Amino acid sequence: MASADLRRELDCSICLNIYTDPVTLRCGHNFCRVCIDHVLDTQEGSGVYTCPECRAECQERPALIRNIPLCNIVRSFLSTQPDQKETGNFCTYCVDSPVPAAKSCLHCEASLCDKHLRVHSKSAEHVLSDPTTSLGKRKCSIHKEPFKYYCTKDAAYICVSCFLIGEHRGHKVEMLDEASGKRKEKLRNVLQKLTTKREETEKRVQRLQERRREDQEKAAGVTETVTVLFRDIRRQLDDLEKRVLSEISRQKERVSLSVSYLIQQLEIKKDELSRKMRHIEELCNMSDPVTVLQEPDTGDLCDTEDREKHDNQVHGVGDLDVHLISETLPTLSDIITCINIGIYVQEATDILLDVNTAGNNIHISGDRKTASCSDINQNHPETPERFQYPQVKSSGRFSSGRHYWEVDVSKSVSWRVGMCYPSIDRRGDQSVIGDNNKSWCLCGGLFNQFSVIHDSKVIRLPDNIRCDRLRIYLDYEAGQMSFYSLCDPIRHLHTVTATFTEPLHAALWVVGGCIKICG
Repeated sequence: MASADLRRELDCSICLNIYTDPVTLRCGHNFCRVCIDHVLDTQEGSGVYTCPECRAECQERPALIRNIPLCNIVRSFLSTQPDQKETGNFCTYCVDSPVPAAKSCLHCEASLCDKHLRVHSKSAEHVLSDPTTSLGKRKCSIHKEPFKYYCTKDAAYICVSCFLIGEHRGHKVEMLDEASGKRKEKLRNVLQKLTTKREETEKRVQRLQERRREDQEKAAGVTETVTVLFRDIRRQLDDLEKRVLSEISRQKERVSLSVSYLIQQLEIKKDELSRKMRHIEELCNMSDPVTVLQEPDTGDLCDTEDREKHDNQVHGVGDLDVHLISETLPTLSDIITCINIGIYVQEATDILLDVNTAGNNIHISGDRKTASCSDINQNHPETPERFQYPQVKSSGRFSSGRHYWEVDVSKSVSWRVGMCYPSIDRRGDQSVIGDNNKSWCLCGGLFNQFSVIHDSKVIRLPDNIRCDRLRIYLDYEAGQMSFYSLCDPIRHLHTVTATFTEPLHAALWVVGGCIKICG
């Protein structure tokens, strides 16, 4: 009995079930948090909030304070209850043996099995419902009548007397089934929205998972690239160190041999001088003047000419050629540029030549990768884009980002490779790439002399360049265009710095032979 009384005290007066996360209003009444939140939501537009139990009013939405002691009591009570299978709804009148109830009568506050249901009163006041153990909570606590209506103003279940003569008189009410139907419709709408949101969330999760997988794969690829790049850099540095140390050893050996030879010659000279000195000392110590005068005149044994010859021999030995050694060492900026190319530009850009811009002495291969100089006029159709001279530009252009492309110039006699603006002139002497302020190029071929040309200004590069394959690297935002010799190892030739104001096209000029775009 005490357990049943405690059970009734733990029921929420709104949902008529045991409290779930109970909260307390200022008036001291307790409700499930979800239940009272819903009631307060329905009262939102009325300008006043009331307690469903005592009708206490407040102008502002009341704060919900979690009733921790009540939470603990509910938790303890539920932990002491036997399984529902053992305490199901049984017929109140079958006292000899438990029989499952088919219906519950709110008027009688009793549960009935099928047998007792057949003889139960059919009058209107005996309201039947699905089997329940909380029959008292389905009746008005004031009038002791079953709930039949739902007061939309107060969000409360009421009986007939509450509606006709009680405090809910004149309020807008709905039948329980009608109110329940509306609530279900709202719940279905909410369920639909939640389902849609869940599907959208699942799609977002899938996209993020795909993004994470792509990032992981990209990171793995970049990691592998960087690992290979630095392994190659270390290999090149090791090879370079060996070459430099070998050069130092070679020069040291050459200087050492030369110095050893001079030392040997000077030792012989020193012995000869010592012998002559002893002879002179003997003459100086003689008392016979005739013997002294009969000795031939020795002259200046250390004359100026002999000293100059000795000095020239010493200077002729030479020293370590530090300049030659330092020229074999790459600069830090070259290494950093190689790292940037390796990391940020993993593959060469696909360059295709624009046949509509090729001069009439230029033949473009079918794959648009090779430009060949021809003695036969190609009779290309005349277009405003076509160059007068034997050169051609690419069809694609670059307006941002980092890119590089490579060319094979081994079969060309004289060539220029670089980049140009689309607004470059197509006629006249200044239309050749490099001979205007709208193009930059690396020029070479004859006598293996390399130079960089822009706006007809020529920067000559060192004479010891030997290369058949070149790389052109562009960092548009940084305003840098770099040229590399792809010999072993890769050698940085020159970097042009400019503020690019237009998109850039790759450009080729060739006289004799051909230039092939690699890749």
